[in-house]
Amino acid sequence: MSKFKAIVFDAYGTLFDVNSAAEKCKDRIGDKWVSFAHYWRTTQLEYTWLRTLMKRHKDFWQITEDSLDKSMKTFDIDSSMRNELLNLYRKLSTYPEVKEVLIKLKKKYKLSILSNGTPDLLNNLVNSNDLKNIFEDIFSIEEVGVYKPDKKVYDLPTKKYGVKKEDIVFLSSNTWDVSGGGNYGYNAIWVNRNNTVFDNLDYKPKNEVSNLTQLLDIV
Repeated sequence: MSKFKAIVFDAYGTLFDVNSAAEKCKDRIGDKWVSFAHYWRTTQLEYTWLRTLMKRHKDFWQITEDSLDKSMKTFDIDSSMRNELLNLYRKLSTYPEVKEVLIKLKKKYKLSILSNGTPDLLNNLVNSNDLKNIFEDIFSIEEVGVYKPDKKVYDLPTKKYGVKKEDIVFLSSNTWDVSGGGNYGYNAIWVNRNNTVFDNLDYKPKNEVSNLTQLLDIV
């Protein structure tokens, strides 16, 4: 890959395991915990897109609460677990390789996060996973008031760093986000953690990895 100026990471599903909140309660949720976790995540994303289109913005935490409420009703999960699940979502676990890889990359590159999450949520995740001093910046969509994949979101790092779009490597586990960043002009890499199929959204990434360790061979 040609010379670039920064590596920008999506947060949810890329660095932090969005299913880890439900997994920590799987003994009480039962075998449906995986389906429940996926439904919660899917509903959460759908709400970000719909609210952007309707111009009815709520921040990511409010959307996380709203999508959890629907998911708990859909899967008939005891309402007394609501606060526990929300508290666990504030402290999602990283994927196993994340910290070690970030420490290695930090020695050579400027690293940042670009996420739908609120500044408070993102800082909590970074601190609870002992990732302090790793990231140059933590960019939140709250700076522009719309969700990915709006162009205004992808503008944030390029404007802050004063670089060209192609000077930035962008990683996400979400195919729609990879397409959004790639169509914007980033060198977008897909973190295909679940061995799924890429969406047909007018962009195909040149590089695909199954975890961040493989990124070290690319950059």
